[in-house]
Amino acid sequence: MEGLKNMKRSLIIGTALFLLIGSHFFFKSKTTQIQHSGLRIESPPFVLSGIPFDINLTVLNEKGQVDSRCHEPVKLAKVFIYQENQMNFLDSTLSFNNGKLLIKNLAMNSYGTQNLRIKLANQEVEKPIRVIPGFFSLFPPFLAIMLALVTRQVIIALFSGIWLGATIIMNYDPLMGVLRVLDKYLINSLADTSHVPIVLFSMTLGGMVGIISKSGGTRGVIEKITRFANSRRGGQITSWLMGIIVFFDDYANTLIVGNTMRPFTDKVGVSREKLSYIVDSTAAPVASFAPISTWVGFQVALIAEAFSKLQIKDDAYLAFIQSIPYAAYSLLTVIFVFLVGILLRDFGPMLKSEIRTVTTGKVLRDGAVPLLDSSGLDVDVPDDVPKRWYNAILPIMTVIVVTIIGLYYSGRNELGELANKSTLWDIIGKANSFHVLMWASFWGVIVAIFLAVGQKILTIGEAIDSWLSGVKSMVLAMIILVLAWAIGDICEDLMTAQYVISMTHSIISPSLMPFITFIIAALISFSTGTSWATMAILIPIVIPMSYQLTTKAGLAPALSNSIILGTIGAVLSGSIFGDHSSPISDTTIMSSMSSAVDHIDHVQTQLPYALMSAVIACVSVYIPVGFGFNVFWGLACGILLSIVILYMFGKKIPPLHE
Repeated sequence: MEGLKNMKRSLIIGTALFLLIGSHFFFKSKTTQIQHSGLRIESPPFVLSGIPFDINLTVLNEKGQVDSRCHEPVKLAKVFIYQENQMNFLDSTLSFNNGKLLIKNLAMNSYGTQNLRIKLANQEVEKPIRVIPGFFSLFPPFLAIMLALVTRQVIIALFSGIWLGATIIMNYDPLMGVLRVLDKYLINSLADTSHVPIVLFSMTLGGMVGIISKSGGTRGVIEKITRFANSRRGGQITSWLMGIIVFFDDYANTLIVGNTMRPFTDKVGVSREKLSYIVDSTAAPVASFAPISTWVGFQVALIAEAFSKLQIKDDAYLAFIQSIPYAAYSLLTVIFVFLVGILLRDFGPMLKSEIRTVTTGKVLRDGAVPLLDSSGLDVDVPDDVPKRWYNAILPIMTVIVVTIIGLYYSGRNELGELANKSTLWDIIGKANSFHVLMWASFWGVIVAIFLAVGQKILTIGEAIDSWLSGVKSMVLAMIILVLAWAIGDICEDLMTAQYVISMTHSIISPSLMPFITFIIAALISFSTGTSWATMAILIPIVIPMSYQLTTKAGLAPALSNSIILGTIGAVLSGSIFGDHSSPISDTTIMSSMSSAVDHIDHVQTQLPYALMSAVIACVSVYIPVGFGFNVFWGLACGILLSIVILYMFGKKIPPLHE
């Protein structure tokens, strides 16, 4: 009987493999090479229906090579573009540059393979272009998010989303989709020079936490903090305050606050879900509006570029400072975290998590799979081991101090002689934060080992073993982080953000610019799991759009300025909301990791709070400011509305052991 079952299982697996391999040959595209002696079209491997794309028209010499001698201007009225049996007449003047002519903003509306034929004077060239339905670009992130929420299997969900995207890119060939996931997207995620330092920093910092836990430093911190804050309210407010203090970088904030506060919040009866919410909501939101942080340089550079193209002479940094009150979601979500902690009122899934912890003492639900295996970190230290708080605080302070000094040093080094004439935010903005975090985590480990070995609490061998134990606890989270980066690359290749923009651009009006911009930024960052990419995509689009719309509408200068600043704040804030609400975001994953919580539990408990703050931000700020309402009164109304909602829908949980 058992043999029969095995035969059936083998038959099913064999049939699945046969269908997978067979589908490879069925879907394998047959490409035709069309040779032309005079012209050649260079185009993307595929385009989305209705989404503009660019092509290069290349002039070839007698040998079939690019004729770089060709520099003459050409009147594009001479260029006839035939697509789908229709002739499009382009009328503008461009010049060949090194034998190439860039033709912008072409679009195809049909699906499948379409022939693009270009006639220039007496020469003609044709090329088949593969056109994918635009909404297909939403399928990979949608599948990953839905599977993650339904199955709670984050690795399977992310891999499935990546595979679906790769399959679409590879002409719907599922076997080639699997191969591209393995040999391209996963490898590129690890090979990215901005990703490797994050992996090394996270694992090194995890190792440092392993050392300070084994040496009794963590327990010492708990005993010290408990003297001042020995309640659930104290645990939440202290964690919130730590998130405000470590304002200069979201990654450093997430890992330091989560790992430092986790043992303490466990002791005072705060659920891991609540801790991860506090960590996630005081990391990127705080770093995004801090006047000096690793985010500022990037954000200001995008604003400056948009101002430059519009020939606006206003200082980009000053515009960023002025836009901070309009970053309503980021501000209100940080305040909302404080209100939740001080009022001790919760609602939705978070309420259930807090009741479970208070009534049973379980900081995790039964069956939860935390991203960080904290069993090797939150150890019960033997009684003979001294529990000295400074054995934990000194390594953590070393990380913070080295990060701050390193950002300044790195920025000055990058600017060179210009550093003497640069402002502090210019210097910090030019720093390589990834390198600096590596330096900081390394010196944190050195100090932790020095303290443990110097006091003869651990031998050098035990210290290294503790470090390795901390590193191993981060492996699962790093796997998920790599998958999250890979699905971000898939979304970029499939032009997911461009499709979302194309769906929503027609409904934008001057007064609704901040509100619509916030919604678009939230959709893009939630779908792609990245806030920085969302900012990079939207800022060059929405700043000129808000400027032109308000100018054409003839609005008063004060109202125009409010709409433009509101639009800037909406991009920065909307990107944060989508990013730290998305289960495929790296910062969301790192918050789950540092708090040692089940990732999907973190997403499901945080999402109602994030959505509530987003709705409040839209109602109190983003919609009213477009009609001239004062932003500061809007923020005040938002805070008041947050308090009202917590009293209306939130329930107060009795203190632990009460």
